[in-house]
Amino acid sequence: MAQIGTFTRDESGILSGSIRTLTLNVKATIRSTTRDNDKAPDHRVFAGAVEIGAGWTKAARETGAEYLSLKLDDPSLPSPIYAQLVQGDGAEWKLIWSR
Repeated sequence: MAQIGTFTRDESGILSGSIRTLTLNVKATIRSTTRDNDKAPDHRVFAGAVEIGAGWTKAARETGAEYLSLKLDDPSLPSPIYAQLVQGDGAEWKLIWSR
């Protein structure tokens, strides 16, 4: 597993940070959204004003700890990236990618 981003949550609940891969190096925000059906995402991921992904709130089977399951996409990527945003030490959230 590789860490490809770091985020912090502000008082309004918005997660702000950066995503870094071989092809992406962007400042990003993750904002909660209103769902209109059961499969709709709980969150949207933005680089500036451009939406680059979506996220679903999940819970770990063993611990019950909540995390975000994210799907990120960009024309520079050969295929979408699937990653998990997990709470790290203190206020930091880590974006972890694995195949």
